[in-house]
Amino acid sequence: DVQLVESGGGSVQAGGSLRLSCAASGCTYNRNCMAWFRQAPGKEREGVARIATGSGNTYYADSVKGRFTISQDNAKNTVYLQMNSLKPEDTAMYYCAARGPYCYTKLSVRDFTYWGQGTQVTVS
Repeated sequence: DVQLVESGGGSVQAGGSLRLSCAASGCTYNRNCMAWFRQAPGKEREGVARIATGSGNTYYADSVKGRFTISQDNAKNTVYLQMNSLKPEDTAMYYCAARGPYCYTKLSVRDFTYWGQGTQVTVS
């Protein structure tokens, strides 16, 4: 089993930055692929970024390329999402997700097995 706990959300003005953290525990095999998704009110959950924890390979949704960076600290079993140049349309609940044993090329909700409880990001 895998447990995921997000933190770091909050309210920020447009153009500002936030860093989200996802602390992971449990079976390493089942969290070789870590990702961030988000869901705005009335909208479907969408993929934001993902990282293959073994190779460090990353993938970003077009909407966040150049503004968001996903990274990891293996010693702390933590994945981060650095969000810069935030826009009001980035407002959403952000979820950390995990799957194993590998990442697919793109991000799809249905491909991820484990989910955190979410952390709210509000950009005004």
